[in-house]
Amino acid sequence: MVHFTKTLGLVLSSAAALVSAIPAPAPTAAPNLDEAQPLQKRTSCTFTGSNAAAVSASAKNCATVVISAMTVPSGTTLDMSKLSQGSTVIFEGTTTWEYEAWSGPLLQIEGTDITVKGASGNVLNGNGAKWWDGKGSNGGVTKPKFFYAHSLKGTSSITGLNIKNTPVQAISVNSASGLTIDSVTIDNSAGDVTNGGHNTDCYDVGSSSDITISNAVCKNQDDCLAINSGTSITFTGGTCSGGHGLSIGSVGGRSDNTVETITISSSSVSSSANGVRIKTVSGATGTVKGVTYKDITLSDITSYGIVIEQDYENGSPTGTPTSGVPITDLTIDSVTGTVASSGTNVYILCASCSAWTWTGVSITGGKTSSKCAGIPSGASC
Repeated sequence: MVHFTKTLGLVLSSAAALVSAIPAPAPTAAPNLDEAQPLQKRTSCTFTGSNAAAVSASAKNCATVVISAMTVPSGTTLDMSKLSQGSTVIFEGTTTWEYEAWSGPLLQIEGTDITVKGASGNVLNGNGAKWWDGKGSNGGVTKPKFFYAHSLKGTSSITGLNIKNTPVQAISVNSASGLTIDSVTIDNSAGDVTNGGHNTDCYDVGSSSDITISNAVCKNQDDCLAINSGTSITFTGGTCSGGHGLSIGSVGGRSDNTVETITISSSSVSSSANGVRIKTVSGATGTVKGVTYKDITLSDITSYGIVIEQDYENGSPTGTPTSGVPITDLTIDSVTGTVASSGTNVYILCASCSAWTWTGVSITGGKTSSKCAGIPSGASC
């Protein structure tokens, strides 16, 4: 019995020694979810309260970003400029931006194949009245631009947002391609007061291609649409009121001065300074080619039903057109409506305009200009 016990002890001791001699398996490293398994990391994320910093830090990790009843602190951009490809952003409830004198933007979204949409009842409130002083971006307190929709590429879209009271310009589309904006309402009508909103453009488009803006509602104090540069851009089904109309330009004096293949159609402009407007910068160079305005209805226009001029300088016309930005292959088709008796039906001032198609134009109520010049064949002033 004694010998058996000693033998068993020796066997157990040897086994223990053998086990201890075998190296323990190395721990398995956690997967890098940013790279190896991105789909596991990209879940739905909801942000609320006043934690805009969390959005900036974490939205890139979320397949769906929900902004729910958020108050964005003063001087802060709600920054979603690093979204993963294919992400969706949903605005729920009211998102409000607090006041600070700064240049903004208040909201920035970038990425490829990005979907931005508003849930039922959503409001994006820019709190513009806190900045408005009647001077816009031309002076007074420094005001932030509202939404930089920059570098949105692929098949990105923005739909169903209700934006109100932007301090100055509302949506800036820049360096974008393949972007669709549909059924977005921008309501700055509260700025229609003394020392109220100014330079509150609804859509400014630059250096972008293959852009479609449809079913827009714009109530503001400046351009409903201003295309400063870009190609293959469509604006259709828009309702514009209170501002400066549907504009090309001003074109010239920027790094990109080409506007080509533009269609603006099936839209109305009411209670605005201008209806249809094309302006090129005096002494500058560039191109405006292949622009079509079709089926545009005007009412209660105070300054110009149609105004096309090549003499724009520092926000004002010089009265002397220059030829550096020719306007060619322009189509004005079925632009109709009324101008106030103190306004002008049509004003054309060209130094280099050619190959225009001018059909179905009927604008009444205003004055006939005696200062038109350089009118291409077929058009009339």
